[in-house]
Amino acid sequence: MNIELIPAIDLIEGQCVRLTQGDYNRKKVYAESPADVARQFVDMGFRRLHVVDLDGAKSKHVVNIAALEAITKVCPTLEIDFGGGIKSEGDIRLAFEHGASMVTIGSVAVTQPELFISWLKTYGTDRLILGADVRNGMVSINGWKEDSNLDLLTFLKAYIEKGVRNVLCTDISKDGMMQGPAIELYKKVMHSYPALHLIASGGVSCNEDIARLDAAGIPAVVFGKAFYEGKIDITQLTRTNHGQRLG
Repeated sequence: MNIELIPAIDLIEGQCVRLTQGDYNRKKVYAESPADVARQFVDMGFRRLHVVDLDGAKSKHVVNIAALEAITKVCPTLEIDFGGGIKSEGDIRLAFEHGASMVTIGSVAVTQPELFISWLKTYGTDRLILGADVRNGMVSINGWKEDSNLDLLTFLKAYIEKGVRNVLCTDISKDGMMQGPAIELYKKVMHSYPALHLIASGGVSCNEDIARLDAAGIPAVVFGKAFYEGKIDITQLTRTNHGQRLG
């Protein structure tokens, strides 16, 4: 197995939670201390963590910076990509100053492309991940509350030409449903842009889903709810991956 495995922590009011299809009314709290959860992931052998500020996504500015800082203090070696509510350069700096290694940016790339391109030049393509949240093949923004008129592949093409290499793609219809990932969507993206470091997100329900993504040649996967619900066997995954591609 070659796929990179990246666990996720979603934050609301400083707690580790998961939503279903991005619905804030369908929230489940899994832990009071995200830092403790992050430490568990480190103990399991993971080196990378995907952290989402759901309050930030809703408020359109970074909110859960204290939780990010707590995670980085407890797990200083953990590589964290942080997203949710990053709408300004101040938000980017705040995330980096409090321990994030990378930031994921979606809405600004849709609504203010020139600003996003300027950030690519300032911070580099290794530190910025393009977030592409998709509903029915079209990109959604602002915490999945608004649909744009941008087709996913067209959206990606414009930024790949500007040097983007890392893309986090979430199929909204799959997120939190634990009914399997949108493998055909990801295969379409990889067929169009084979050099892309695509991170698949949404729908993972078991080890077999991850194996299917790996077989399809998807470079990386984010998983969350399936782990918290005990549906993923981490021991088996780490054994299969020989400890080489643990995010």
